[in-house]
Amino acid sequence: MENQTASVKKIGLNYGLILALLTIGVSVIVYVLGMHLEQPWWQSVLNFIFMAVCIVYGLKAFKSGSGGFMSLGDALKTGLLISLIAGVIGSIFTYLFITVIEPDFIPQMLDATQEKMIEQNPNMTQEQMDMAMGMTEKFMSPWIMFAMGMIASLFFGFIISLISGLIMKQNRPTYE
Repeated sequence: MENQTASVKKIGLNYGLILALLTIGVSVIVYVLGMHLEQPWWQSVLNFIFMAVCIVYGLKAFKSGSGGFMSLGDALKTGLLISLIAGVIGSIFTYLFITVIEPDFIPQMLDATQEKMIEQNPNMTQEQMDMAMGMTEKFMSPWIMFAMGMIASLFFGFIISLISGLIMKQNRPTYE
C-alpha cells in the first residue's frame, strides 16, 4: 500500500497567494475609502479571519491529499508556509505602498499619531512628545514595518496552524 502525501509547497503557495490577495484587497479598499491613516479595527479582524480560513482550507487540502492523514508537524509546516508566503507578498505590498503609491503615508501617520497623543495627554511636555515621536518614527520606517509584518504573519499563522492542526490531525496508523 502506497502512502500518498500532498505537496506542502504547492498548497502553501496556492493558499499563501490567496491570503495575500485577500489582505491586499482589504488594504486597497481601506485606501480607496480614505481610511488608511485611521487603520480601522475591522481591517485587522477581516485579515485575521481571512488568515484563519486560508490556513484551515490549506490544511484540509493537505489532509485530503494525504489520504485523510495529517500530523501536527505537517499542519504546522503547511500553515507556516501559507503565512510566510502571504507575509512576504503582503510586506512587499506594504513597502511599495509607503514608498511608491503613497510616499506621504509615514509623515501623515506621524502627524495623526502626534495629534492623538496631544488629545489623550494634553499635559505632555515637549520633551516627552519629542521622545515619543522619535520612537514612533523609528518603528514607522519601511524596513521595520516590513519586518513587523513578517513577524505578525508568522506568529498568527503559527497559532492558527497549531490550533487547527491539533483539531484536524489524524496520524497514520503504525504497523508493527
